[in-house]
Amino acid sequence: MRLNDVRLLACLLLPLAACADTREPPAFVAAADSRQLMVSVIEPAAEAYWDAVGVIMDEEGTHEIEPRTPEEWAAVENAAWVLAESGNLLLLEDRAQGRGHWIAMSRSMIEVGRRAVDAAASKDPQAVFDMGAEVYFVCTGCHAVYATETLRPNALPAGDPRTPDPRRP
Repeated sequence: MRLNDVRLLACLLLPLAACADTREPPAFVAAADSRQLMVSVIEPAAEAYWDAVGVIMDEEGTHEIEPRTPEEWAAVENAAWVLAESGNLLLLEDRAQGRGHWIAMSRSMIEVGRRAVDAAASKDPQAVFDMGAEVYFVCTGCHAVYATETLRPNALPAGDPRTPDPRRP
């Protein structure tokens, strides 16, 4: 083969080599499915955040619940960080699968989680309480589409066919 033929062959083959499927596998691989992530990571963090502040009224009077020590406030802030970062975990390709609504709800979890972090960092019990409501709205908004069995019967409109039957486990 002459040198010119080798050059011509190289010029023809080089673009083909560039087109070869050399994609690397995804950098992130889900270790848990969506349900496992919800039960073992997101739900405990949400419960910790929601339980951090509140008011209990009983026959003995009114009892305010709120973090009192730096460690307790740090636990609330950590729970909020878990919620924020869990939105990113919900966006992993194995979970999101290109579903537009799922992606939007996951991004909402990130945003509300960031705001929950700010509320906890301010050490303002009312701000944490108010953000707890926002976290709840994001959670139930997603569950209304993807996990209706987890909603309380009064969370869906009366007569909605997705309303869980309380007689069934």
